[in-house]
Amino acid sequence: MQLVIENLVKTYPNGVTALDSVSMTIPKGMYGLLGPNGAGKSTLMRTIATLQEADSGRIQLDDLDVLSEKTEVRKILGYLPQEFGVYPKTSARAMLDHIAILKGVTNRGERRDLVDAMLERVNLSQHAKKAISSFSGGMKQRFGIAQALIGNPKLLIVDEPTAGLDPGERNRFYNLLAELGENVIVILSTHIVQDVKELCTQMAIIHLGKLLFAGAPDLAEAQLEGQIWQKSVSKEELSEIRERYQIISTKLVAGRPLIHIRSEFDPGDGFVQVPADLEDVFFTQIHASEHPAIA
Repeated sequence: MQLVIENLVKTYPNGVTALDSVSMTIPKGMYGLLGPNGAGKSTLMRTIATLQEADSGRIQLDDLDVLSEKTEVRKILGYLPQEFGVYPKTSARAMLDHIAILKGVTNRGERRDLVDAMLERVNLSQHAKKAISSFSGGMKQRFGIAQALIGNPKLLIVDEPTAGLDPGERNRFYNLLAELGENVIVILSTHIVQDVKELCTQMAIIHLGKLLFAGAPDLAEAQLEGQIWQKSVSKEELSEIRERYQIISTKLVAGRPLIHIRSEFDPGDGFVQVPADLEDVFFTQIHASEHPAIA
């Protein structure tokens, strides 16, 4: 099974091009979609999930035309958006039961067994009778994945799933997604590089509606090997450094800016070569797309 996207275009009425001739092939397994906020990730996810029309292009899920056979696609689709609405006073069990009915599970006994299995799978069995409005952020996300899994989807889309989760909940969520990715296509849309690094064997980077990279995270890192240099500077030095070097990322460590630059040669000046990681790949691709003349 694979999802093939070809030349997908979407421009909003305000003139913003959210998708600019995006093409990629997504195989079975965990596929990471990286990009900053406003990159076009959510537009792409909503279009794949049959919730939004594209201006042009094609999306094919095996023998299904996603853009024209929406009803058939929805039968095998699971979707966890960044924000999802529920009836807040409804219990988790009642809400999942309702969603199972909408998915076509009409037998009451079969539906009860399905709901129980889903609650157990996401570790919410002990909270089944509680109102969803009383759930923590992590519990709501686990409920969201449970509702997305009803109907045994072949394609699962999760949009920014770990936002607001504590480290323990984040790890549990990772484990569940990794397990699911063994059998279905799971598209993980995020701006958190570490999510993709830990979970995905294939990935893409999108920015300003354009596809900047598609491939394996390890391959992306290998392409930058030997070209990333690091230096800790004072805050006062930072402006001068920016004028002299093309900084790809800056973060504060112990109160001092730690900067990364890309150079094929030793820049000297106290810079130390460090192994390239996926964060370097991400910022290098974003920098190159925004400054094509000096990339």
